[in-house]
Amino acid sequence: MHIKGLKLEHRPGMKDETKRLLSSLALAAGTLGTALLVRKKAKSREATDGNRWARPGMSVTFRAELMPGRDSSERTFRVKELLPSNRILLEGVAGEHMKGEFERLRAG
Repeated sequence: MHIKGLKLEHRPGMKDETKRLLSSLALAAGTLGTALLVRKKAKSREATDGNRWARPGMSVTFRAELMPGRDSSERTFRVKELLPSNRILLEGVAGEHMKGEFERLRAG
């Protein structure tokens, strides 16, 4: 093929078998990568399961801003159940509650 002084050669393309092999390798690499990410995420979740901010039977105290005019002892409740969403159910209080609703634990 000639275009004003430019000569283009016709080169044969990649063989169908080579294309098939490369696409299979790309698919296998993608599948492997996804499997490793899922496994890593599951492992990290297992590692944090033992280190939760609250446990059943533990006492937690609502922040004073959420229950104004009440003494600390009136804002303290026991954890009944820890939910998978990292929220908790309390004994004597309706609804699910999050970590941010409570005073921080004092180390001591």
